[in-house]
Amino acid sequence: MNSFEFFIPQNIMVGAGTMAKLPECAKKLGGSHAMLISGPTLRRMGIVDRAADYLKEAGMKVDIFTDVEANPSVTTVEKATDAFKEAGADFIVALGGGSPMDVAKAVGVTAKFGGSITEYEGAHKVPGKIVPLIAVPTTAGTGSEVTAFSVITDHSRDYKLTVFSYELLPAYAILDPELLTSAPASVAAACGIDAFIHAEEAYVSTAASPFSDAMAEKAMELIGKNIRRFVARRTDLEAAEAMLTGSLFAGIAFSFARLGNVHAMSHPVSAFFDVPHGVANAVLLPVIAEYNALADHGRYLTIYNYISPIPAFEDEFEPLMLVDAIRELNEDIGIPQDLTTAIRQTAKRKDPAKEVSDEEIESKIDAMADDAMKSGNIAVNPRSSRKQDIVELYHKAL
Repeated sequence: MNSFEFFIPQNIMVGAGTMAKLPECAKKLGGSHAMLISGPTLRRMGIVDRAADYLKEAGMKVDIFTDVEANPSVTTVEKATDAFKEAGADFIVALGGGSPMDVAKAVGVTAKFGGSITEYEGAHKVPGKIVPLIAVPTTAGTGSEVTAFSVITDHSRDYKLTVFSYELLPAYAILDPELLTSAPASVAAACGIDAFIHAEEAYVSTAASPFSDAMAEKAMELIGKNIRRFVARRTDLEAAEAMLTGSLFAGIAFSFARLGNVHAMSHPVSAFFDVPHGVANAVLLPVIAEYNALADHGRYLTIYNYISPIPAFEDEFEPLMLVDAIRELNEDIGIPQDLTTAIRQTAKRKDPAKEVSDEEIESKIDAMADDAMKSGNIAVNPRSSRKQDIVELYHKAL
C-alpha cells in the first residue's frame, strides 16, 4: 500500500431546510457583511433573495453578484472581485452549481491577495487563507463545496485554467436537498453524471488510497442507485439528498486521488465549444472507460454493480461490460450519444441559426489534445497516455 495523507478541515451540514442555518455559520466565521455570489437563474427563481433574507433577518448586510455564466471567465472573476471590494464585504456565500462556486473561490483569492486569478494557476500558489467562504450547492454534481479546486476559463487562450490549493476549501458547506427540486431534468442528468465520474475517476486513479476509495465507493453507491430516480422526479427529496451526499463524497475523493483522462479531455471541449462540463464528461466517459479497460484490476466490476440494474458476478464479468452499462445509463438520462451531437446542441441553444461543421470540430482537436496533456489528471489516469492517444480518443468520441 502506498503512503497517503488526508484531512477534511470543514464543517458540513446536510438535510432538508439547512439553508436556514446560513446566519449561524456566518456568525461563527465572524462575518457581518456578505457578498452572495450566484447566477441569474437562481435570482429569478427567488432562491438568491431567500438566502439573502436569512442573513438580513440576522442583522447582516448583504450585497449580491449574479453575473456568473456557465464556464465562468477570468473577466467575471475580475468583475466579482471589484464588486466585493466596493461593497466592503467580509465573507462570501457561494450559492449555486460549480460556476458560482468556482467564481467565489477565485474571488476569495484575488480579493485577499490581489492580482489576476491567472497568477494563481497551478498547484499551491495561494499564499494563505482566503476570504471566509460558505458554500451552498443547488446542484448535485460538482462537489465544489468540498474541493480544493477553482476552474476558470481564460478566453484569451481558449483554455480552462485550474487553481489548486487547500486554502480554497469553504469553511462551511450547507447541503439542502430542497434546493435541488427545481432543476430541469437535463441539468440534473449532467450534474449527476459529473458527480458519478468524479467518484469513478478517483476510484481508478493511480493516486487512489484506502481513504479516497471509501469515499468514492460510497459516492458511486448513492449516485448509481438514485440518479435515474432523481432525473425522473427532482422533487423526490430522498433521492435528492442521496445525490447531494454522493456528490459530496465524490468531491472529497477526487480532492485527494485526482481524476483522469475524462476530465483532462472535457475541459478543452468546454473551453472551445462551451459544452456544459457534465455533458462533455458523460459523452467522453464510455470512450475513456473502454481505453482504460486494459489496465483494470478488478475495479470495473465494482463500478458496474453500482450503475447496472442487473448485477454481475466475478466469474461472468468482462471489463467491457462496464462500457455498455455506462452507455445505457447515459441513454436513460438523456445524455447525447457523441461529442459532435453535444457540440451542435450547445451551439443551437445559444443561436438557433448556428451550424457547426465537422471540419470546424476537427480543426480544434489538435489544440484540445495539447491542452488536455497540460492537465495533471493525465498523470494519474490508470492507462498511460500520449498526445496521439488523446487525439485518437477525441476522434472516437465524435
